[in-house]
Amino acid sequence: MALRDNAIVAYAETKVMEKSDRDVWILSGEILEELLDKTGIDKNEIDGLVMAGLTGTGGANIFWAQTTADVLGLEVGFCEQVHTGGCSAAGCVARAAAAIDAGMCEVAFLLFADTHVLEDSSSQFKSYRREWTDPYGLMGPPGAFGLLSRAYEAQYGLDYRMLGKLAVTQRNHAIMNENACEELRVPITVEDYLNSRMIADPIRLLDCVMLADGAAGLILTSKKRAKEKGLHKSVIPIGYAERTNFLGGEGLVDVTRSGHEIAAKKALAAAGWNIKDVRSFHPYDDFLIALVIQFEAFGFCKPGEGMAFVRDTDLSYDGTLPMNTGGGQISAGQAACSSHNLIEAVRQLMGEGGKRQVKDTTNALVTGIGWINYGRNWGSSAALALEPNQ
Repeated sequence: MALRDNAIVAYAETKVMEKSDRDVWILSGEILEELLDKTGIDKNEIDGLVMAGLTGTGGANIFWAQTTADVLGLEVGFCEQVHTGGCSAAGCVARAAAAIDAGMCEVAFLLFADTHVLEDSSSQFKSYRREWTDPYGLMGPPGAFGLLSRAYEAQYGLDYRMLGKLAVTQRNHAIMNENACEELRVPITVEDYLNSRMIADPIRLLDCVMLADGAAGLILTSKKRAKEKGLHKSVIPIGYAERTNFLGGEGLVDVTRSGHEIAAKKALAAAGWNIKDVRSFHPYDDFLIALVIQFEAFGFCKPGEGMAFVRDTDLSYDGTLPMNTGGGQISAGQAACSSHNLIEAVRQLMGEGGKRQVKDTTNALVTGIGWINYGRNWGSSAALALEPNQ
């Protein structure tokens, strides 16, 4: 058996909220109930629970997945929380499929639920940041991506109007997405982007993701089990790869490079694709510069040509390369353990994108970015290739 022997048979997603009006387990229960209703699967058939670890909710509870199973009344043979930062949602698909292939479970519930704004809890974990970067004023991701942007600009140059185009394209998609955070469903222009408040030079407010609350989930099972249940409308994961601590053993690296250079090649090879075969692209977007670097790492263009690629490519939902058709995290809100791009890709491949439905549902490519390590690009990179069931 292999990754592609499995099927995503249903997805569910709450509205993204600036601050949740409901407890995280209420949101989780709503997701589970919707998935059961969509599939006709009985709750007792679920014997796998896989959760994303990128969450500020319940962060002090090392038994978060087990506790969630308890609260939801699930008895499972496989219980896992995936800790690869923003790669976790895509990583959940690969790990759930591996568990099914290994006979550890048959029907997996993938849950991405987060109310970190409601709980307003700050992480107290031990890392290099508190000792080596915070005292010098590099306070979190905006500062780190500000340095990354400056490094890219020094090496290749930055066209801020093209970054503005990315911001406007994703915002236009969010306006058509009823589940996007309502506070973000406001039109913007390139001039609005250029004039937005500076956060960590050259990172502007409209470069940045906004933390939000919400939940999402998937049901993954074997293609055989899906057929037996009459669930013919599904999405098949056909290629996955991840890379953590890219060039971590080297003392001096080009910070504009990332592990996507390796993960992309492996995932595309497993899928049997060339990069030109990709029909819609759903990259992880915590900052706009990350989109440019991913275009280059995946081979849509050569290193340093990302700005020209953005200028010459129609990235709208009905364009030549639809990108983040739900608005991306930057314009939909960073919620549900950063699973937004994965859920949107599944929705599009099932033909349920509504007003923003892409024309070509042959396939979709989803990416992940996880954590910020010391003196390099992001620490984990993931790529997931998806196709609708034929």
